[in-house]
Amino acid sequence: MAAPTLDVTTPAPPSARRGGRWIDHWDPEDEGFWRSTGRAIARRNLVWSVLAEHIGFSVWLLWSIVVVQMTADATTGLSAAPGWDLTTSQALWLVAVPSGVGAVLRIPYTFAVPVFGGRNWTVVSALLLVVPCLGLAWAVSNPGLPFGVLLAVAATAGLGGGNFASSMANISFFFPEREKGFALGLNAAGGNIGVAVVQKVVPVVVVAGGGLALARAGLMYIPLAVAAAVLAWLFMDNLSEAKADWRPVVDSTRRLHTWVLSFLYIGTFGSFIGYSAAFPTLLRTAFDRADIALAWGFLGAAIGSIARPFGGKLSDRLGGAVVTVGAFGLMAVGGVLAVAGVTSGSLPLFFAAFMLLFVATGIGNGSTYRMIPAIFRAQALARGASAEELVATKREAAGALGIISSVGAFGGFLVPILYAWARSSTGTILPALQFYIGVFVVMLVVTWAFYLRKGSGATAIGA
Repeated sequence: MAAPTLDVTTPAPPSARRGGRWIDHWDPEDEGFWRSTGRAIARRNLVWSVLAEHIGFSVWLLWSIVVVQMTADATTGLSAAPGWDLTTSQALWLVAVPSGVGAVLRIPYTFAVPVFGGRNWTVVSALLLVVPCLGLAWAVSNPGLPFGVLLAVAATAGLGGGNFASSMANISFFFPEREKGFALGLNAAGGNIGVAVVQKVVPVVVVAGGGLALARAGLMYIPLAVAAAVLAWLFMDNLSEAKADWRPVVDSTRRLHTWVLSFLYIGTFGSFIGYSAAFPTLLRTAFDRADIALAWGFLGAAIGSIARPFGGKLSDRLGGAVVTVGAFGLMAVGGVLAVAGVTSGSLPLFFAAFMLLFVATGIGNGSTYRMIPAIFRAQALARGASAEELVATKREAAGALGIISSVGAFGGFLVPILYAWARSSTGTILPALQFYIGVFVVMLVVTWAFYLRKGSGATAIGA
């Protein structure tokens, strides 16, 4: 259903009118424009973007909870669902591969927004989620499948991971700089909470009515994905400002800050998605508590998701670098406590340590992401950029958001893989936990050195 072009200030010339709910003038930095019409439109798009991204994240992490019921472990003596006998390492590979595929897809998904329009691509990306849902339902119903085929089917869940980059890039155009941190935080949190929802709801759905029907985990999300696509089609908008301009995106790859922030985002978002994917399996195998994994494994992802917008809000007030340094400090402390929990065999301490880790990753997600547009804008203003150049800078920052989110998401692949390596090589996850502590300390130092240290040349950006 096509709608006429929307011009929220003055009528657009006939030659500029197109179908598909396009807005040809958008200036959220103009306070009069923002109060009169911009805020309502931006918030409407944010609501439906959150819904679509939420479904995407849920599909992305479907395997993280399904494999808990497919896993057998010779060390603990745990049995799997009938017909399945996946090892802990196989289970961790099944939750890692969707994260890796999702990370790769975030680059083309970011480019898709200016090419097709934010609203149009939201519709397409939501419909694509039907593929991994059907694939999972088929795969888990055929226990005789070779592990390679199972891994390939799980890889299609990465389509849900790509949604994040396109959604964040799109929403970044709608809000003014002064509100962007909280808006991006809400958008991301709405998606991130999908991880907790899928890990809480799937165990209930697959046992509803007796027996264990793992196929329902995929089938239940098909109508939800279609509904998200329909609602995006009806209520979202495309912005002409987010036009197809590849040069600023390519230019962002030449900026040092793009890669520094990508490294930091591996530690925040990569840790969040990696821990979310692996946590239920770790509870099942490290402590022989499948009941805790299925009933409470969702709690970490839920806490981390809720914490994310607060990280953005704190960054709006205190500065992204200050909050990010604090987040990495908390993550290091959480890692030390997790090591103590495994060493002492204390499940309560291990669980509490991971809750602290999830809170810190959520806050760090919001603060690191908030730093990206702020850094690009601050550098442009320091160069004395014109109004037109500031618009180009916004496009460059949106492109950098996609690159950084893609690189950061690879952490979601590396975390389960390192756990799998540690478990298979040493029989314990301790080496992986100790490695993560060291990484968090390094990332804290890097954040301070680039954005808080006096004489770094970027102090004003971070603080």
